[in-house]
Order: sequence, then structure tokens, then C-alpha cells
Amino acid sequence: MTRIGVAAFIFVLASAVSAQTLVGGNTGKNAPLPPSTMKDLLAQGYEIKSAIPNGDKFVVFMQKEQSAYACEFVSVTNTKCGAIN
Repeated sequence: MTRIGVAAFIFVLASAVSAQTLVGGNTGKNAPLPPSTMKDLLAQGYEIKSAIPNGDKFVVFMQKEQSAYACEFVSVTNTKCGAIN
């Protein structure tokens, strides 16, 4: 995949995660609330797999076993994350 293709894929993925986070993500009755910050994910054992610059922010991809999240990282105290699988 070319760099432009990868960048486009990441942009679409980040947009979907942002939309899911804003809409509320999981709406099932027994669905657990997803961690909302990178701090929460790190505390649960997630590892940072990659980080991509996006303007003045970064999109950080985190994974633990078969579960993955994308986080919009603005600053150490300003992050929001959403499940991508």
C-alpha cells in the first residue's frame, strides 16, 4: 500500500473512531463502557503500537490481544479513545 493509501486509511479510521466516540459507541444493554482515555487503556495493559501525526494532534493505536483502540492524543491530559474492532 502506498503512503497516500495508508494515510487515507488512517484518516478514515480516525474519523470513524471520533464519530463512534461522539455518538456513544456501544449501545447494547450489557456492553461495558469503553475506556475513554489512554491512561485507562494503559492501566488495563494495552500497548501503544503506533502513532501518526494528524495536524496538531496524534492518532495513537493501542492493542491488547485481539482488542484495539484508536486514540486522539492532543496533550497528556487531553485524549479520547474508541474501539476499532
